[in-house]
Amino acid sequence: MQLEVASKEAIAGRSVIVTGAASGIGRALASGFARDGAFVVGVDTNGEGLSELAGEGVRAVVGDVTEPATLRAAVDLVLEGSGRIDVLVNNAGFGAPGTIETLAEEAFRSTIAVHLFAAFYGIKAVVPQMRRQGHGRIVNVLSRAAEACSAANSAYSAGKAALWALTRSVAGELIDDGVLVNGLIPGMTNTGIWGRPRPELQAPDEVYPTALALATLPQGGPNGRVFWDMREYPLFERTIGQGVPMAGAQREE
Repeated sequence: MQLEVASKEAIAGRSVIVTGAASGIGRALASGFARDGAFVVGVDTNGEGLSELAGEGVRAVVGDVTEPATLRAAVDLVLEGSGRIDVLVNNAGFGAPGTIETLAEEAFRSTIAVHLFAAFYGIKAVVPQMRRQGHGRIVNVLSRAAEACSAANSAYSAGKAALWALTRSVAGELIDDGVLVNGLIPGMTNTGIWGRPRPELQAPDEVYPTALALATLPQGGPNGRVFWDMREYPLFERTIGQGVPMAGAQREE
């Protein structure tokens, strides 16, 4: 399945919450939605980064997405400003590389909390209003890391795999209420997650067309699916049944 290209008019007048909005992909999405006429609330711990978006019309909630109160504050701000909640983009995330022996317990716990619990809190916060409206779009930012499961990347892979499962389950719960829940794989993007500039990778704003399409899906549109660069991506289907590397086998770098 391929998504239809959405016009910027489709999001105009809608309300959107984007987590992890102070930098990278989240910033590009928040900026894009605001530019196209949406009422946007960005959520992040980085208040300075959020303040740079104020000139573009993005309202800010500075706080930790692993705290339910932060997401409730974002909902309150959206309702105060627009009276409705149309879109939630669960984008917040970070990497925590390390082997099972070197990865600190707190780093693993924090990674799972940001990728899974924060999305759970966000969905839980917006669903009552979306149900009342009979309309809502939830976009969870996933990664191929969920299926690739590279060595020394267990925390990030586990977090994204769990977020996929949450996406699928919640999609089934909300379909009769006019709420569509889908996953978005950005692809390799030049963001701070790498710890250094990666100019050979795509720019964050290249993710926006797919996010816009998912945020403005028509009623009866795809639900519980995953999309990458406007096309449906069969997450896990290509890797189920494949074994892990044999002892002594050469690893891909």
